[in-house]
Amino acid sequence: MLCSQLFYPTLREVPSEADVVSHQWLLRAGFIRKTTSGVYTYLPLGYRVIKKIIEIVRQEMDRAGGQEVMMPVVQPAELWQQSGRWDVYGDEMWRLRDRHDRAYCLGPTHEEIITTLVNADVHSYRDLPLLLYQIQNKYRDEIRPRFGLMRGREFIMKDLYSFDVDYQGLQISYEKMREAYNRIYQRLQLSYRMVEADSGAIGGSASHEFMVLAETGESEIVYCDACEYAANVEKAVCNPAAGAAAEECGEMTTISTPGLRTINDLAEHMHIPAQEQVKTLFYSADHKLVAAVVRGDRELNEIKLKNALGCNELLMADEALVRETCGAGFGSLGPVGLSVPLYVDLEVPHMASLSCGCNRDNFHYTQVRYGRDFEATAVLDLRCAEAGDPCPHCEGHLLKMRGIEVGHIFQLGMKYSQALEATYLDKDGQQKPFVMGCYGIGVSRTMAAAVEQNNDADGIIWPMPLAPYHAIVVPVNANKAEQWEAAWKIYQQLQQLGVEVLLDDRDQRAGVKFKDADLIGIPLRITIGPKSLQEKQVELKKRWESDTHLISIDQVAAEVVAIVKQTSQVEIV
Repeated sequence: MLCSQLFYPTLREVPSEADVVSHQWLLRAGFIRKTTSGVYTYLPLGYRVIKKIIEIVRQEMDRAGGQEVMMPVVQPAELWQQSGRWDVYGDEMWRLRDRHDRAYCLGPTHEEIITTLVNADVHSYRDLPLLLYQIQNKYRDEIRPRFGLMRGREFIMKDLYSFDVDYQGLQISYEKMREAYNRIYQRLQLSYRMVEADSGAIGGSASHEFMVLAETGESEIVYCDACEYAANVEKAVCNPAAGAAAEECGEMTTISTPGLRTINDLAEHMHIPAQEQVKTLFYSADHKLVAAVVRGDRELNEIKLKNALGCNELLMADEALVRETCGAGFGSLGPVGLSVPLYVDLEVPHMASLSCGCNRDNFHYTQVRYGRDFEATAVLDLRCAEAGDPCPHCEGHLLKMRGIEVGHIFQLGMKYSQALEATYLDKDGQQKPFVMGCYGIGVSRTMAAAVEQNNDADGIIWPMPLAPYHAIVVPVNANKAEQWEAAWKIYQQLQQLGVEVLLDDRDQRAGVKFKDADLIGIPLRITIGPKSLQEKQVELKKRWESDTHLISIDQVAAEVVAIVKQTSQVEIV
C-alpha cells in the first residue's frame, strides 16, 4: 500500500477528549474516529489490527472445538424476562420497542439467545458437549462512556458458550477455554495474568478474568509473591489477622468530637489510629436499609457486600433516611444500638477495642468491643484486599498491580438452562438441564489494551502479530529517481515474500515520514537515503529499538522476512 493512497488522518495534537494513552494514540495515529459518545468508526489501520486479533481468536476457538455462529443483535424482551435478567441488568441495557410496541434490547451478551437456540435443536446427551461462538458487536448503554475503546457503548466481542451433560463436563470445557485464552494472549504477545473474578450480572459459580498488565489499567489485581494465586480486588479473599482479640477492654466511653467527621479527623485530633477505628456505611439494598462495618483503614468492597446480600441493586443510602433511622448524620454513625441489619467484616471481631460513631451528632464511642457492645447480623469478608495482606492459599503475601480486563470466562452451571427450561435426555431417558459455561473476549478492548502496554513518547509500538503493516519503506526524497527506484524494488520484493508493507511515496520531509511511521507503530522501517545508497546500503530500524543499522540493499528483504517470522512466533506454554 502506498502511503499517498492510505486513509490515515494523523493528528499532531492530543485531542482534548482523550484521557488515557490508548485513546490518545489511536486517535492521533488515525486508527479510530468518534461517531458519537462511546461509539467509534475503525479506519483502515485500526480495522487491520482488529481483523488480526479476530483471526487469532478464531483460530484458537476452532482449535478448541468451537463452531462459529452468528446470532441477532436485536433480542426479544420475553427471553430476558424468562431468565430473570430484564430488570437485573439495569440501565446499561439498551432497550427499544418496535412499531407494535413489543420490547427488545440490543444484545449486551447472548446467554438467553444461545440457550433457546440449543434447546430447540439439541435433544440428546449424544449431541454433547457443544461449543458455539460468535464474533459480533455488543451494546451497553454506559452512563459515562470513557477511555475510548476501553468503555464504550458499542464494542466488538467474541463470546463462546459451552453445553455439557454435567459439571465434570463443564470443567473439561472450562479448561479447554482457559488453555485457549492463554494461547491467544501469548500469540498476541501481551503481558497478562489470569485472575479470580466476580461473575457480576452474568452469574454462575466461578469465573476468571484475563488482565493485560498496564500501569494505566482501570482495574486492580492482587497476586501472591510465593504461589500462583491472583484475583481481582473485587474477588480477592481477605482473611482476618491471626489470633483472637485480647480480653482486656475498658468500659465503653462517650467522647465529644465536634466537627470531626472522618477517620483522618479522629486520628489527627483525638490520636486514635485508623486501625483502631471502624467506619459504618449505610446502603439501600433493593430499597431496604442495611449497614456495613469495616476497620477504619480499610475500604469496603461493595461487590462482596452485594453478593452476600443477594440483592439486585446496592446504592449508598440517602443521608436524610439514615438520620431519620439512626438519629445522626454521616460522620457520627456507628454499629452500637442499630436497628437495621448489620454486616461486619471479618477483622472487626478481632479488634481488642475500637472507636466508632455513637449515632449522635458530634459524639463518638471509645473502648467498644464486638460481642459485648454490639453484634452483627452476619460476619463476612467485606473489605478490599491490599498489598501486604497474607495470601489466602499459602504463607506468602499479596502484591498489587493494575490491569485491563480483556477476557472473562464463567462457569454458569444451570443458571440459564433451568430458568429457560432448556433440557436434554440423558442415557436413561431422563430430562436434565444443560450445564453451561460462557467465555468472552473484548476484541476492540484488546486493541486498546495492547496500546496501553506498548507505546512510548513517539507513538504506538505494535507487537508484530498485531501490527497493521510489518514494515514501511521510506525514501528520503521520493522525487529522486535513484531513491525511488530502490524503494520501489524493495517494496515489491517484500510484497512477493508475503510481508505486509507500506511505501511512503508522499512529497514530505523525511522527518515527517519518520514521525508518522513511529506514530502508527510500524515495527520495521527501511530508509533509503542518498548517502547510504551510494554504498548500496539502506537503514533498517526496529520500532522498539533506538539504534539504526546499515544493511546491504540486496539483503534487506531477506533480513526483514527473518525478523517478521522471528518476532511473530512465540513459544506457547
